[in-house]
Amino acid sequence: MDTLAEAATKVVTDHGGTVVKTETWGLRSLAYRIAKNRKAHYVMLEIDAPGDTVAELERQTSINEDVIRYMTVRVDEHEQGPTVMMRKQERDRERRGERGERGDRGDRGDRGDRPRRDREEENA
Repeated sequence: MDTLAEAATKVVTDHGGTVVKTETWGLRSLAYRIAKNRKAHYVMLEIDAPGDTVAELERQTSINEDVIRYMTVRVDEHEQGPTVMMRKQERDRERRGERGERGDRGDRGDRGDRPRRDREEENA
């Protein structure tokens, strides 16, 4: 996914534009199946470029077989700070809390080194 964003960034900079912001939204569910895919990686690029640069970026994106959908939107001014999607991801992450390693369980071994129990013992 990063290689596609880097390739798009290279196209923009090579044709006289600048990339203002790049956000990777990650793997998300699609609203409906597209080319037998239910999930896709989302990347958002905010660019400041002339029309021919945008046309070249769209041309190369449409040729790429790894891209199943893309959208180009013209805005009058770029939004400062993180987008709504990034703020939502941060808010969801805060609600869930950090799911790091639990300090009280560091002495437990991997399940693979536990002895196997019979099913009759489990049901008793």
